[in-house]
Amino acid sequence: MLTVGVEEEFLLVDQEGQLCPVGPAVVDEVDPDDTEGEIQRELARAQVESATGICTTAEEIVEQLREMRERLAQEAASSGARLIPSGTPILSENQPPEITPNLRYRRMAKHFGAIASTGSTCGNHVHVAVPDRETAVRVSNHLRPWLPVLLALTANSPFFDGVDTAYASWRHVLWSRWPSAGPPPLFDSLDHYESSVEALLRSEAMLDRAMVYWDVRLSEAHPTLEFRVCDVAATPEEAALVALFSRGLVTRALHDIDDGVPAPRLPQEVLRGNLWRAARDGFGGSVLHPVNGQLVPVRGIVAELLEHVRPVLEASGDVEFAERTLAGLDRNGGGAQRQQAAYARRGDLADVLALLTAESGSA
Repeated sequence: MLTVGVEEEFLLVDQEGQLCPVGPAVVDEVDPDDTEGEIQRELARAQVESATGICTTAEEIVEQLREMRERLAQEAASSGARLIPSGTPILSENQPPEITPNLRYRRMAKHFGAIASTGSTCGNHVHVAVPDRETAVRVSNHLRPWLPVLLALTANSPFFDGVDTAYASWRHVLWSRWPSAGPPPLFDSLDHYESSVEALLRSEAMLDRAMVYWDVRLSEAHPTLEFRVCDVAATPEEAALVALFSRGLVTRALHDIDDGVPAPRLPQEVLRGNLWRAARDGFGGSVLHPVNGQLVPVRGIVAELLEHVRPVLEASGDVEFAERTLAGLDRNGGGAQRQQAAYARRGDLADVLALLTAESGSA
């Protein structure tokens, strides 16, 4: 059974919902002995990040995510802030978010200008253990067509700068501005992957290897393949569901590789267009089917994904959890849909912020 780990990025806002630059102080106040995972600073001072330890079941993932959300929310509250699981800031800001006082972050801000200073976005990153880097590249090739499905499933950022963007994941649109972001290319080998990274470094489209921002990448710190395509999930349960699906896709890809099944030759421009469609529509819309390329409802293809990875879920005892969480999404809508429904009731973004606070698992 492959192990997984989940990283979540959060916004910190004051009681009115404006970004609150207390991230470094919140991180410093969390006792590392109080959680199984890690709490880390992020690019903007109004952000924090959590990372679980190594997990094997949904129960472990949810427990660790909820515990860290609670600890972060408590420390945020002591600084007059709220922890918000949204892919983008919701309200309009009078000035760009403050950059965390860190040499690397300041260098990034100077080099990339407004890309760094005008887009505080929060994602969900899933690490899945892989045997080696060469295998990880081959697995990445196999699962590329499924990336839009994962994005649509987690889309949770329809509001930005005080308005409805008409996108379910505006985070994806903002994040795509980074020159090293976007869908991973189809690589011929590990050497091809490494030569591409080196070329990006030479062009200074990246300042270091940690800035490989592809939607799936080889981790530089762990023996894992890292999924980076998703918005931060509104709830710990939805974050765990994405982790289970990600592990299932990696496991199925490993079986296909062993069986000699070639990776789909999905053109980069088609994958990029389908990711745009997923960002626009979210869970309530449509994407291209990963196998036949037809435009289909996201709900239907997520149900197919569940069946595709069912053997992996059965092995870890997580079928019931996945079915229950997916049924809740079918009933209540994805994160973006729920945000928009909260706003529609009174036309007040305060209701969106209240919803996110309540759903985060930290309230």
